Amino acid sequence: MGLFDKLLSFLGVSGKKVNVLVVGLDNSGKTTIIERLKPRPKQSTEVAPTVGFSVDELQKGSLTFTVFDMSGAGRYRTLWEQYYREADAVIFVVDSADKLRMVVARDEMEHMLAHPNLRKVPVLFFANKKDVPVAMPPVEIAQALGLDNIKDRPWQIVPSNGLSGEGVDNGVDWLAERLGRQ
Repeated sequence: MGLFDKLLSFLGVSGKKVNVLVVGLDNSGKTTIIERLKPRPKQSTEVAPTVGFSVDELQKGSLTFTVFDMSGAGRYRTLWEQYYREADAVIFVVDSADKLRMVVARDEMEHMLAHPNLRKVPVLFFANKKDVPVAMPPVEIAQALGLDNIKDRPWQIVPSNGLSGEGVDNGVDWLAERLGRQ
């Protein structure tokens, strides 16, 4: 154990475990983003659509994330609420290039945020697939989702490319900082 680890342990932030719910519509890139958070040797190059949900454990600094990767397919979205009560944070992934389903994403987000079992946890929005030529910029996505109306919890929107990992660390760093304060 290094000096830094001992200091973190002494301050009570070492090894803190947090539950993170990863949601969003199908094909938004949730599983791909989770893969980029894993150490390189453990990353999978082939990602299949999630059926139901999957669970991974990831390390970010002094935090251990238990990540619940929830399917975004319509018939599985009702499963999300089964995990709200235990969630310490939410990552909501949006396909920046899917303008047609932005209204559906907003409806799902509003339904989730209004649910009584979801505490006032921080929400990280990944504006994913930013590399696609028709991708909307984060400001337009924030407007389409009505993010300025969220006043009861911290939130952040970060442009990302799940395939290359660009932006993923920036977003998770923001989330880790919020969770480290709790």
